[in-house]
Amino acid sequence: MEQKEIRNYQPAGVDFERRGASSYDYEVQASMAFPLLMRKVYLWMTLALLITALTAYYVATSPAVLALIYGNPPVLFGMLIGELALVVALSWAIDKLSLTAATLMFVLYSVVNGATLSSIFLVYSSASIVSVFLITAGTFAAMAAYGYFTKTDLTSIGKILLMALIGIIIATLVNIFLKSDGLTMILNYLGVLVFVGLTAYDSQKIKEMLIQAPDAGEAAQKVALLGALSLYLDFVNLFLYLLRIFGRRE
Repeated sequence: MEQKEIRNYQPAGVDFERRGASSYDYEVQASMAFPLLMRKVYLWMTLALLITALTAYYVATSPAVLALIYGNPPVLFGMLIGELALVVALSWAIDKLSLTAATLMFVLYSVVNGATLSSIFLVYSSASIVSVFLITAGTFAAMAAYGYFTKTDLTSIGKILLMALIGIIIATLVNIFLKSDGLTMILNYLGVLVFVGLTAYDSQKIKEMLIQAPDAGEAAQKVALLGALSLYLDFVNLFLYLLRIFGRRE
């Protein structure tokens, strides 16, 4: 499920600026907080991916749970709607949530997403899933590093990629009725390109937001949590598009 709702987030009432402190004091505080916050971004993202993978495998190897989800359309659609609701709630209502509540919602989203992604184990071979996951991890790491270290401003590219993503989503919905294999393959390759680019863009944007944080308080950690969610979505969607291209059927 392609979802990119997190952009330019900063908690209401929180001003990541110098609050009366000297320039030197601010720089010291920021330099101490920034590495910790960035570690939290990737720690949360990694844990979420691990939870999703374990949940997907558990559901795929449990006939009873599979029957409950895929044998009852209302349950499946309810889970898909729940995923979207959780992402929207985290993105737009996080100001009203505690860090603990927001973290639990992220964990819940990871579990529900893993359950809905369990079907890939029924379609693709396990070896294929593992190999594509490794390809995704390598690609993601390279692009995240590029976004972090590059001096080039990726803002304009990010806006173009977001528009392209909207186009892909619309075309995908239309193709449900057209059932064109050719269009499906084109959309898969475009999806890979879009999420490769968005990984670099999000990495740079997260760095820009967190480097301004004067400390590692709850407000800054909420920004880090949303950054982790954004990168998690990039990874999962990149993985799914690559799997559709390179995955081998059972």
